[in-house]
Amino acid sequence: MKSKAEKLWLSDVASLGCVACRNHGYGETPAELHHVRDGQGAAQRASDFEVIPLCPPHHRGTAHPIIPSIHMQKRRFEREFGTERALLAQTVREVEAVRANRIGGAF
Repeated sequence: MKSKAEKLWLSDVASLGCVACRNHGYGETPAELHHVRDGQGAAQRASDFEVIPLCPPHHRGTAHPIIPSIHMQKRRFEREFGTERALLAQTVREVEAVRANRIGGAF
């Protein structure tokens, strides 16, 4: 079961929209959450605090070969958009900024 802090973090990350779309000027697109698996073994559970927001095409892929996804074309995705760790660092900064801008700083 997820803690209150995990649920809030996941909600805040998802509210950012797809990081790949935003970084390439495509505007806001709804996001699902990709758990960063870089540096973890196959059997290890990824932390709910290590997630990046990606739209379905950038996350899981699509039949359209022009759009690289992190699960189907990881190397190409990282060449175009950055590594999972770099996108995670950006996501953390952006969530912190969103939280700092909330009325009263409450989060």
